[in-house]
Order: sequence, then C-alpha cells, then structure tokens
Amino acid sequence: MKYTDLKIQTQRDFPNNARTQGFGWLVRAGFMTRENEPLPLGEQALARLLEHSKDSSFLLNLHLPLLHNDTETYFPLSAGNIEVAHCQSCQYTERLELAQFKKTALPREGEKPLEKILTPDCHTIEALANFLGVPKEKTAKALMYTRLVDQRFVFVVVRGDMQLSDAKLKALVGDARTATAEEIIGAGAVPGFASPIGLKKEALIVVDDLVPESQNLVAGANEDGYHLVNTNLPRDYSAELVADLVQAKSGDACPNCGAALTVSKANVLRTKNGFDFGNILLALAETHHDDKGLTLPISASPFDLYLMHVPGKTVNTLEKSEEIYSQLKSAGLSVLFDNRDERAGVKFNDADLIGCPIRVTVGEKALQNGMVELKPRKEKENQLVALDQLTSTLTAALK
Repeated sequence: MKYTDLKIQTQRDFPNNARTQGFGWLVRAGFMTRENEPLPLGEQALARLLEHSKDSSFLLNLHLPLLHNDTETYFPLSAGNIEVAHCQSCQYTERLELAQFKKTALPREGEKPLEKILTPDCHTIEALANFLGVPKEKTAKALMYTRLVDQRFVFVVVRGDMQLSDAKLKALVGDARTATAEEIIGAGAVPGFASPIGLKKEALIVVDDLVPESQNLVAGANEDGYHLVNTNLPRDYSAELVADLVQAKSGDACPNCGAALTVSKANVLRTKNGFDFGNILLALAETHHDDKGLTLPISASPFDLYLMHVPGKTVNTLEKSEEIYSQLKSAGLSVLFDNRDERAGVKFNDADLIGCPIRVTVGEKALQNGMVELKPRKEKENQLVALDQLTSTLTAALK
C-alpha cells in the first residue's frame, strides 16, 4: 500500500494527553488520533492483527509480558482499567474482583451468651471497634441490597475487616442495587445498627464463608444506638447462602499454593468472547519501541516492509521503486511504499516511527551497482542486497 493512499500524518512530538508512552508512540506514528480513534494506518494494523489471530498461538507470538488464566489474558499496565491478582509462585491469575485467597479464621472459641449493649454514635465498623476496644475482625459488617429480578431484600454479612466484592455477590445472587432506607426499615433492620437477627421481612441472607468460622462477633441489634455482642451463625440466625464474597488484596495468600498475591493494573487482551485488538495494539506499542519509534515484530506489524526511494540526479529512483513495489507485492509480501517527494531524512525518521520490521531504501548510488539497501528496524547497520536476490532475501528474513 502506498504511503500517500493511507494519508499518514506522523507527529514530531508526543501528545500532551499521552497517558502512556505506548499510546504516545501510536499517535506520533500516525496509527491513532489523540482521541484514541484509529487512523487508516491503525486500521491496517488492527486488520493485520485480526488476520494473525486465526493462529492459536497468536498472542504468544507477539512477545508481550502476559498474565493469563483459562478464560482471559491480561497485559500489565500502570494505566490499565482493571486490577489483577497474580501469584508469582504458581502463576494463579484472576481479576481482583473475582480472585480467591486462603482465608485465616480466628482461633476457635466457645460460643458466649448473646447480649445487647449500648453503642452510641457507632455507625461504622471502625467507630464500633474503637468504642468496644475490639479488633475489626471480631465484628460483622452488614450490607443490604434489593435484587432487581424479583425485588427481594438481600442481607449480606461479611467479617468487619473484609471488603465485599460486588462482582462475587452478583455472580451469586444476580444484579442488585443498594437498598433504600425505606426498604431497610421495612425489612425490620435499622441503618447503621443492622444485623440479620430478628428481621421482620423474609430476606435472602447471604454470608461470607469466613463468618461461620468466626465466633462471638459484634453485630447490629436492629435498634438505634445498640449492638449485639457474641452473635454466632447458625445459633442466632440462619443463612440461605454461604459463599466466598470478599475481595482479595495484595499480600493475601494464594488459594493454590499459599504464596503472597500481588495486585497490579492491567488491560484485558482476551476473554472467552474473543480478542480486544485495540488493547493488543497498545500493548505492542508499550512493549516494542525505542527512542526513535515503534519496533514492531513481524507477527504484529501492519506491513512487512517499509519501501522508500531517495531522489537521484541521474537515476529515476521513484520509477525503479515502483517496479520493486510491484515485484514484492507479487511475491506475497506486505509493503508500505513511501512514494512521497520528500527529503531522505524525513522518510528515515518516519520509517523508524512506524516501525516496520525491515526498511528497503532505493537510492541512486546503490542502484548504479544493481543493489538496494536493506535495514532491519532493530539493527544499526544497513546491508546491500542485489536486486535479483531482493525477493528471496526478504522472504527468508521475514520467516
């Protein structure tokens, strides 16, 4: 394809809104707009990635640092839009919101009698723990929702030192919204002092699986200003569902091997529904670049070759380049032909920016000796190749 047909516009400077270095290179090389929309060159790159994705080893051939599980593949990126939990020991990997971890129960103790106590102004777990002088893991946190499908009141209990994972709750009970104050009161609970004990309305009570392993927890008394100490499941209330409901954090024990989990931001490259080629292109730019531009591998470049001519005084290098362009295309090679009437320095800079694996330069001096210059993008030195050996040399180099 010809450079002028693609209307490529490279940029001298990084955009001021470049959230990552890779995105900056994609904008500078004319793949993407500053608004992250693909330009014709970017569309060509995305189409090439789609073509290569028919190979089952597609992502592995892109030479990217990847994290993955059976259904998804992730690219670690500080500006990524999700968080991923990962075990460096056994390679367990999962979205943080769904990640499991080995939970540590408190030492087992005998169940004590239930007691109601005055706890003024203790509307939060932190305030309650401070008032009573107990650790947060000795409290029960209440969260209340209304399930959308049937408007059923859902009462969730997790240990006070844990955070509920909305994704895990959704996977267990379906879509739900936060219950209104009226709905909470209507169920017999009191906002800020709620527990599943003594609810007036039939509720779906769901508890994290660590709660049954924790004895004598402090929970709301469903009375303003009061809490219950020494609540126990199933002695004091029953739960319809017991499951893993809480979110992992960095340092938690891997569910498989017990090593510490790490948490990092990432972009999703693959789900069970297919590939995200936009994120793959960004991952390529983040990984494959130097101080001059992109250095895309053969398996990911929009074109195999960057063909350019340097205007001569006695030889029509453009005409010869057109012949070479036709010859290489006929041989099945993908070629970006820089046919612009532009200074050599500008073309060399743009070739480096765009990052095709190999650059072929048609210049007067080399042509006079029946040769052209060939330069792999990642190498410093050019090499001269005879015109009658150019196709075979390139075909071998691109395997």
